[in-house]
Amino acid sequence: MTLIQNPAIESLAPYVLADLSVPEDKMLISLAQNELCFTPTEPVLKAASEAMATAQLYPDADWSELTTSIAQVHDLNRGQILCGAGSMELLEVLGRVYLSPKDQVVMSEYGYSFFKTVAQMYGSAIDTAKEINFTIDIDQLLAQVKPTTKIVFIANPGNPTGTLVAAEEVRRLRSELNENILLILDEAYAEFTERQDYPPLFDLVDLGNTIVLRTFSKIYGLAGMRVGWGYFPPDIYTAMRKVLNPNNISAPSQAAAATAMQQQDVVQQRKQQITTIKSKLCCDLKALGLEVPQSHSNFVLINFKTRQKAQTCFNHLREQGIMMRPMGAYGLNHCLRATISSQEHMDLAIRYLRQTLDKI
Repeated sequence: MTLIQNPAIESLAPYVLADLSVPEDKMLISLAQNELCFTPTEPVLKAASEAMATAQLYPDADWSELTTSIAQVHDLNRGQILCGAGSMELLEVLGRVYLSPKDQVVMSEYGYSFFKTVAQMYGSAIDTAKEINFTIDIDQLLAQVKPTTKIVFIANPGNPTGTLVAAEEVRRLRSELNENILLILDEAYAEFTERQDYPPLFDLVDLGNTIVLRTFSKIYGLAGMRVGWGYFPPDIYTAMRKVLNPNNISAPSQAAAATAMQQQDVVQQRKQQITTIKSKLCCDLKALGLEVPQSHSNFVLINFKTRQKAQTCFNHLREQGIMMRPMGAYGLNHCLRATISSQEHMDLAIRYLRQTLDKI
């Protein structure tokens, strides 16, 4: 017997994670998944461990301690904060609430691939806007908007590019969009940027048609705990709660994230360390003749100019146990993406890249 699938799901390609397979005699150095290179602090580990003492109980469905911590740090209304099992869950639920086969979404050319997945899950058409120098162009996005456009997705800083659009440009996008179009602003990497022209944009949520998403998977270093959050207009908050799993985040994950949010001094230290390592990496890559767009994240996009050169370098690095992320799925088969890791790991990657490029 063959069961008939939802046509949108039947045609959907599985979401592909990074390949982390290396030779058996090599230790894996993963630069492929944009994970933080620092382990959780002792207070974070202690909070998660203590929460296990009540593991027989369901977790707090209102994420009370966690949302209180977020609200205090960002000066937000706790009653407008929703948490998800990573921001991916919140994106999927937004699609479930607002998208249908009659709708269209707009995203940038190299926008986060899960935006496309969300649209495809609910049968919505996708319009993509050209990027300029690997950076979102607001005019190009606006040019793709149609009467049937329901959602505009942007990730800022971008993934996989790492580039950033100034806050005033994001505000211009919102002001020039029809008020019945939902703007979803994914700021998973916002804590890494040092640009003074990108202050927080949570006030856009007050307009009633904009959502700002954040995550604990990046600068907070809790990717394995699966915690994301967002700031929502009251009406959208109410609609989301109707379908969002009420027990979606475990008690240890909530406790760990709440404690991590309170450690803003640690966040700033990590930001500075990553910025320092990233700056040296970019200088070293440029010295090898490679192009690197300015990154405001914990990764860099490396432009090798040709698919063959990128593939050759990827293969040689993999032979040494170093895994970068090929970008062919984004139409960037001449690029690799490298997560910022320890200085030792970055120097090792440069060493093997230099060896490979010298032979090409």
